[in-house]
Amino acid sequence: MKKPLALIIDDEPDIRELLEITLIRMDIDCLSAENLQEAYSLLKKHKFDLCLTDMRLPDGNGLELVSYIQENNPQLPVAVITAHGNMESAIQALKSGAFDFLSKPVDLEILRSLVRAAIKLKKSETALVYKLIGNTSIIGATRKMISKLARSQAPVCIGGETGTGKELVARMIHEQGARSSGKFVPVNCGAIPTELMESELFGHVKGSFTGAVSDKEGLFQIAEGGTLFFDEVAELPLHMQVKLLRAIQEKAIRPVGGTSELPVDVRILSATHQDLNTLVGEGKFRQDLFYRINVIEIHVPTLRDRSEDIPLLVEHILVQIASKTGQEITNLSREAISKLQSYSFPGNIRELENILERALALTEGDVIVPEDLHLKEVSGESEPGESEPGKSEHGRQEQAETNSNSLEHQLDDVERKAILDVLEQTRWNRTAAAKKLGLSLRALRYRLEKFGLANK
Repeated sequence: MKKPLALIIDDEPDIRELLEITLIRMDIDCLSAENLQEAYSLLKKHKFDLCLTDMRLPDGNGLELVSYIQENNPQLPVAVITAHGNMESAIQALKSGAFDFLSKPVDLEILRSLVRAAIKLKKSETALVYKLIGNTSIIGATRKMISKLARSQAPVCIGGETGTGKELVARMIHEQGARSSGKFVPVNCGAIPTELMESELFGHVKGSFTGAVSDKEGLFQIAEGGTLFFDEVAELPLHMQVKLLRAIQEKAIRPVGGTSELPVDVRILSATHQDLNTLVGEGKFRQDLFYRINVIEIHVPTLRDRSEDIPLLVEHILVQIASKTGQEITNLSREAISKLQSYSFPGNIRELENILERALALTEGDVIVPEDLHLKEVSGESEPGESEPGKSEHGRQEQAETNSNSLEHQLDDVERKAILDVLEQTRWNRTAAAKKLGLSLRALRYRLEKFGLANK
């Protein structure tokens, strides 16, 4: 079988030799160049599987080469080598399309991990497990962006409203990338107690604090070779933001109570429904960490922006519910679909799932009709708390009483009481309560926010 071929560009003979020896020992053939002109010539004559280039070259810089490769051979992974501590150059290279970066002096273990990931990306075509449902142009553009981001190791920040599918996008980036055989490890930054967060992320050594009866791996180590996804990254406390920043910059962690740093090879993805720029301005999020995790940004569209996709989404969700519950698939009437398409969906896809689950439980017929949906607010109706023109205070009070007596309101009361009972039983341990209720922690948090219990 033909060996992979790598192109190495560096004007220092010692560095070129070190890189060549390392790659040859990995059973990879190498060709070398001292400058950009030699590199361009070799790129025209040979088909490479990987390119390693120094940032500073006699006749230009590595960014020029990254741009050239992106224009002429975007499938070729290219990594840049930067001076130690020069993260600005590394970030610029990643924004320009570089696969990854290395800092001088080159850590050979990190180099080998990078090379293995790049070669795998060039060779493999990953079977996609996760996907975004829809045919609208906006969701098509999102899928294309995901495919592009999957070919990089750059940190990506995923923005979008609650319930739009930010974790799904993160999983797609992971599944389509070079790390697909590694683990995808999600971290809910708002669900980990502050005092345990450092141990959860970086691990700890035996005896480092009361209760540390043995060594424990952190999530960085568990995700080794894969992807670490920080969901709701804006919830990170400031002192942990400092530690995360160092882990990203140095590609190394120090377990709690440890005396030495451990190298880690993970890709960092993050997501938030908040505006990080605003939080930076308010001093609630570190600017330096913002620049590190927000190298590339992708925004997940709301369901309101792609209402034409609702029929496809409904069909997909109903099939999922049926396979989970064992019941027959129930369809929606045209009127019900039309009502969903006119609804504003403040909770996006997650809310659509909840609406359909509730409708299936309440419908008495073979087809779900508009009355089964029990939508809270349809576009064109007044938002809760807003005065309707021409309606008296007495009229609004009557409307409020009607709403409070509705079946939906009664069901909410039952659900709220059930959650409160379990929380009391578990002494407000949310993880234990979620398990007892048969919910994911994310689903429980959503309900706590919905019922105004999140801060209790």
